[in-house]
Amino acid sequence: MTTTAQQNHLVALFKAATVIPVLTIERIQDAVPLARALVAGGVRTLEVTLRTPVAIEAARAMMAEVPEAIVGIGTILNPADFVRVEKLGVAFGISPGLTPDLLKAAAHSSLPFAPGIATASELMMALSHGFDVAKFFPAEQAGGIKGLRALGGPFPNVRFCPTGGVGEANAATWLAEPNVVAVGGSWLCPTAEIRAGNWAGITAICERTLKALKAT
Repeated sequence: MTTTAQQNHLVALFKAATVIPVLTIERIQDAVPLARALVAGGVRTLEVTLRTPVAIEAARAMMAEVPEAIVGIGTILNPADFVRVEKLGVAFGISPGLTPDLLKAAAHSSLPFAPGIATASELMMALSHGFDVAKFFPAEQAGGIKGLRALGGPFPNVRFCPTGGVGEANAATWLAEPNVVAVGGSWLCPTAEIRAGNWAGITAICERTLKALKAT
């Protein structure tokens, strides 16, 4: 795919997802039951963050054992991370920020990718490499919805996935913004629930969140 095609594919994927759980998996044995719990709750598009030593193995297990899940990788920090993720065969990649080297690696890849941005200058750098879908991060700390709207003025064609400070209470408010295609967050899969193996509880959170969003 060309970069334009990749970005359009990412928009379609994010719009279909609406909410994307940001997963920090500490134990490999949690990966598959967690993915199953999320999918059972209606949440299929998952972001596994590269924050733990088992992240790559966890994503691989999810893809193998839970084919209904659409697995992506987040917290991609550098070109070496990008190469590892691309070889894994995940559906998409996300970074919390950007560097020229990371953008260059992503621009030469077939992996759909959303770089993280918090400022107009960062967004301009992303656009210069062909990326018009971005993770707005950390969303609340970077100005919240007012900050997002300010970016939308000079960049009306950019689509965003806000993450950072987004939760069950304000997800609908973020999703009501015309340039927001999805939101990301960890509220769908609290660390305490993962550690306790409370998969039914995680499914219930997903179901409750999606029901509330459909009602708005």
